[in-house]
Amino acid sequence: MEHRTLGRTGVKVSPLCLGAMMFGAWGNTDHDESIRIIHRALDAGINFIDTADVYSRGESEEIVGKALAGGRRNDVVLATKVHGTMGDDPNEFGNSRRWITREVDNSLRRLKTDWIDLYQIHRPEADTDIDETLGALTDLVRAGKVRYIGSSTFPASQIVEAQWTARERGRERFVCEQPPYSILVRAIEGDVLPTCNRYGMGVIPWSPLAGGWLSGRWRKGEDLPQSARAQRIPARYDMSDPANQRKLDAADALAQVAEGAGITLIEMAIAFVIRHPAVTAAIIGPRTMEHLESQLTAADVELTDDVLDEIDEIVPPGTNVNPVDGGWANPALRPEARRR
Repeated sequence: MEHRTLGRTGVKVSPLCLGAMMFGAWGNTDHDESIRIIHRALDAGINFIDTADVYSRGESEEIVGKALAGGRRNDVVLATKVHGTMGDDPNEFGNSRRWITREVDNSLRRLKTDWIDLYQIHRPEADTDIDETLGALTDLVRAGKVRYIGSSTFPASQIVEAQWTARERGRERFVCEQPPYSILVRAIEGDVLPTCNRYGMGVIPWSPLAGGWLSGRWRKGEDLPQSARAQRIPARYDMSDPANQRKLDAADALAQVAEGAGITLIEMAIAFVIRHPAVTAAIIGPRTMEHLESQLTAADVELTDDVLDEIDEIVPPGTNVNPVDGGWANPALRPEARRR
């Protein structure tokens, strides 16, 4: 598997990053099977793993830690994230110095490692100064607990603010961004991707299969699949929403394009993401070995201009079929921020 440079760090990573969100209570509860999936991914050439503290409340990190024990840690670029709620205490959450400096030690313990290669802020937080966050992260880098820092699902304006703050205040800067990106979720093409390109940031998109919509299972005229993910985030799957009906139409049309090209929809969807010039690696999130095997082959798929043109006709560049899939709700659009 080819390797790409993560931003301007000089660190080489595979174009597929193994996402660990589905290992644990949110997906595959069998730790041994999850470890086998991780080992299979590493054996196939993937050297990049991404998880987060909030995935199954730390269980995902624990599984990854067990999988890398016994000598495999040094060969892996290991990424995790902080921000999500991890307890009932109102301070067990967020982007504050108090929480980051406490939670990084919890992640290190669960991952069974002395350092984290890439430590990311999982979402922006309106009531925390970005300098507070970058200051805490800078201290972690200087302490040797973290090698690089990144953001996840930040809008372009806040990516710029973070870069400016790092330069003006002498902080470590975000070396990459982890946004939602798929054929069905393309809004970042208009702002986030060019912004990251200007700042030399790596881009490691999450959900290239659009939360399963591009797995080939969502077809018109067939029984719609059920999943735990749909129960956790119903707004992305509720078929009474016209936007999700449009997603079904698009997914069905895209499946026909893939069939015409002689590839699977999964291969087309992932290849679409990793072939964008600004993208470093796509985060795949298999729950089973079968899922992993169906996604590994996408690294070698090249999409023709004709196929790309057909995709653009179904989902125009720079658009999200359902705005909810953007992964972040702008607090400036809440009713209380609009004179109500």
